[in-house]
Amino acid sequence: MKSLVLAFLAALVVTAAGNYVIHGKILQPRYLESPQLIRGAADGEAHAPFLLAAFAVFSLGAVWIFSKIFAGAPWLQAGLTFGAGLWLIASVSRYLTYYAIAPWPPRVVATQIALELPLMLAVGLTIAAILGRRAPR
Repeated sequence: MKSLVLAFLAALVVTAAGNYVIHGKILQPRYLESPQLIRGAADGEAHAPFLLAAFAVFSLGAVWIFSKIFAGAPWLQAGLTFGAGLWLIASVSRYLTYYAIAPWPPRVVATQIALELPLMLAVGLTIAAILGRRAPR
C-alpha cells in the first residue's frame, strides 16, 4: 500500500509540474494569441483547484491501471509502454477533441500533443520505477 501511495504522489508531482511547464510557461504565449478560448488571469486562478483535482484523478487512475496490468514487469519497458499509452489516451485524444470543438490553431494543437509525449513518458517511467518491481495483483 505504501508503494501505491508513493507512486500516486510522485505521479501527481510529475503531472502537475509538467503541465505547469508545458501549458503555464511554454505554450502560454500561444494561448494568449487566442484569448477568446481561454479564461482571464483572475478566472483562471479561481479555477486552479480544478486543475489540481484533474491531475490527482489522472494520477490515481494511472497508478491503479499500472498496478493491475504492469506490476512485476521490467520497469523500463513497462514505463515506456505505459507512458505511450497514457499519451494516446490522455493527450492525443484530448487535444484532437479540443481541436474539433474549439477553433484552436493547428500549430497549437500539434505543439500540445508533441510536448505531452515526454511528459506522459515521464509519468509512466515514474510509476514504473516505483511499482515495477512489485508482484502483480
